[in-house]
Amino acid sequence: MKPGAAAQPPQPFFLDGGADARFCLYYPPVSSPVAPLCRGAIVYLHPFAEEMNKSRRMASLQAAALAADGYAVLRVDLHGCGDSAGDFGDATWEGWLADVERASRWLRQHLGDALTEAPAIWGLRLGALLALDHARRAAAPPAFVLLWQPVTSGAVFLTQFLRLAVASQMLTADGGAGGTAALRTRLATGYALEIAGYLLNPALATAIDTLDAGTLPPPCPVHWLEVVPEAGRPLPAAAARIVTRWQEAGILVDAHAVPGPQFWATQEIATCPALLDQTRHVLQALHHAAG
Repeated sequence: MKPGAAAQPPQPFFLDGGADARFCLYYPPVSSPVAPLCRGAIVYLHPFAEEMNKSRRMASLQAAALAADGYAVLRVDLHGCGDSAGDFGDATWEGWLADVERASRWLRQHLGDALTEAPAIWGLRLGALLALDHARRAAAPPAFVLLWQPVTSGAVFLTQFLRLAVASQMLTADGGAGGTAALRTRLATGYALEIAGYLLNPALATAIDTLDAGTLPPPCPVHWLEVVPEAGRPLPAAAARIVTRWQEAGILVDAHAVPGPQFWATQEIATCPALLDQTRHVLQALHHAAG
């Protein structure tokens, strides 16, 4: 955030109550002579399981920076996650999609005439895949989708998560017999699995397993940002293939690789300043182009 920006602290609240309560943090847009009006609204979708906790710092920094640039930002804890109602083991993909729609609707109602287009959706990792799925289903397409390190294959992602359970089982008597294939069989027969402290709903696992970013081209512009180990590295091959496919299909895709740590997976909490700066640059350029 630029020094001197009169940003307000985020406003915590629960969207609805009881079993439908979803914890939210709202970052009001900062007005200034340069940006006297709300430039737009953005819903942030967090990543999966422990990646959510590792990423809170980055989400907070970016949301505050975007608010300072005149965007209204809403961070929502999905069903069974963070401080929202429900247990992680009860979460479903369809329920999460409904949460995204509820968050977008709240922003539209809260901002009223100050908002001239549908809220954008910003997602990190699996949250980016959720953003893409929402965008293709929404009655009113988002203004844009902002993808941070999107999961491109739900099946690969699920396998990587299941490997955490296999690694844990290696220390037990069965030695992880059967590997991820055995775990997938248990999920397919309706058994929930406890993995790294999270109870995985078999219905959620099945939904994630079928998702492929390449088959979810959104009906709106895309800003795709990937974190790479060092400056000068290109986009990973899987990401580059999808970006090219979408561009050839006529979708406006702006893709960038930025250097930094994989903050969603580091042992200690880490930040990626280059990603924060590039995100602001991308959205500032978008605003200037629209103006």
